[in-house]
Amino acid sequence: MSSRLAEIAESFFKPAVRDLVPYEPGKPVEEVQRELGLERVVKLASNEGPFGPFPEALDALAETAPELNRYPDGGGYRLRVALAERHDVRMEEIALGAGADGVVDCLAQVSLDAGDNVVCGWPSFPSYVITARKLGAEARTIPLRDGRYDLDAMLEAVTDRTKLVYVCHPNNPTGTMTTRAELDDYFQRVPDHVLTVLDQAYYEYVEEPDYPDGIEEYLKRGRRIVVLRTFSKIFGLAGLRVGYGAAPAEVVTAIGKVRRAFDVTSPAQVAAVASLGAPGADSEIERRRRANAEGRPVIEQALRDHGFEPVGPAVANFVFAEVGEDSRPVFERLLQEGVIVRPTAGFGAPGGIRVTVGTPEENLYFREALGRVLTHAAT
Repeated sequence: MSSRLAEIAESFFKPAVRDLVPYEPGKPVEEVQRELGLERVVKLASNEGPFGPFPEALDALAETAPELNRYPDGGGYRLRVALAERHDVRMEEIALGAGADGVVDCLAQVSLDAGDNVVCGWPSFPSYVITARKLGAEARTIPLRDGRYDLDAMLEAVTDRTKLVYVCHPNNPTGTMTTRAELDDYFQRVPDHVLTVLDQAYYEYVEEPDYPDGIEEYLKRGRRIVVLRTFSKIFGLAGLRVGYGAAPAEVVTAIGKVRRAFDVTSPAQVAAVASLGAPGADSEIERRRRANAEGRPVIEQALRDHGFEPVGPAVANFVFAEVGEDSRPVFERLLQEGVIVRPTAGFGAPGGIRVTVGTPEENLYFREALGRVLTHAAT
């Protein structure tokens, strides 16, 4: 038996950290199976794509495996060059991160002091709030309007100490988008000292013609903006954690000063490069986008059939609905049925659940499980 470890008093930790509520990760499938004795568990909680890496990415991973005794390229040269070519920007205008979330963390580090603030819609992605508060900055959370970001109210919340304004686009967890006209108007009015972070992690899923490409329409036209993208969703590389931001070179240089030297691993880099260069990448992305567009209404209808109205229109690969004052009971009962969804208290919506679009079979599994859960609750 090990000896008792030292006790660390609460006073040791700085107040900004003591008061944080950490991001709550979803439970692993294997752990749920073990705890509940289930033969099958469907995970629809974390917005991963239901399809795995491209074959070219798997081949690249196999090729790099013998070299894993070496550190990765800390500058991510090949991946940054590939992304720069894809978006027709300079390599110096691409910042890598351990997921888009890694870039969010670095942006907070390079810009925020105690007394500064960030502005974002709420409910929304918790990292915007967590990364600000842990540095002693204020997170000004602005209620959504009809489930969508209220850019007018957000502009009113901007002060001379506002450094970052986050626009989650589409918003996580509601899945709703901001239109091109709304963003155009926002950029006409946002003060010059603000850096806007347009989080387009779900960019490849969106089919709406009124959804703007932040890199083409704002970054390249000289707006003070960082546009976030990721390989964690439609590219099927969530387990490797690789994302990026396209931004003015000065921002990328600053991020390079605080980013951990080797936080984007060699497997992540080579798999991302291979995914971008895959001969059939565009057609495979289109296939996955189409499958998502066909699956999302199935999830929405399953919720409606049981009295829950999804927030919408949803345009990404997940659906959000309020299921009561506290969504944990519905979450727990679905867990017993072998379906993992995301309760959204940590996103600012304690009564909501977020359901990721899965394969056709997984979507049907969710619909049937939800029916059993609510039937049992009513008896």
